Amino acid sequence: QVQLVESGGGLVQAGDSLRLSCATSGRLLNTYIMGWFRQAPGQEREFVAAISWSGSWVNYADSVKGRFTISRDNAKSTQDLEMNSLKPEDTAVYYCAASRRRTTSQANYDYWGQGTQVTVSS
Repeated sequence: QVQLVESGGGLVQAGDSLRLSCATSGRLLNTYIMGWFRQAPGQEREFVAAISWSGSWVNYADSVKGRFTISRDNAKSTQDLEMNSLKPEDTAVYYCAASRRRTTSQANYDYWGQGTQVTVSS
């Protein structure tokens, strides 16, 4: 059974940093593209970042480029999202997800975590 479990969310102030982690388990997951999505209250879930198994392919939403960094440790089956210079508009539930394809479309992600709340106060 494939499982993704996020951790690291919390309440921070604007300008602060936060690191989210996603622990994965299950067969074949290490070969998957790992991504992060987020959903703010009243809004649709949106793509944040994704990384391939080797790290050779990385993709970021324009809104987080230069502030967020995605990484993964295949030996530990974990992926992280380092978030710097956080803004109130980054407030959302953040989800990690896994896909067989290099894609930013959530429709192509097969497995999802339960989400972790990130709240950025001004």
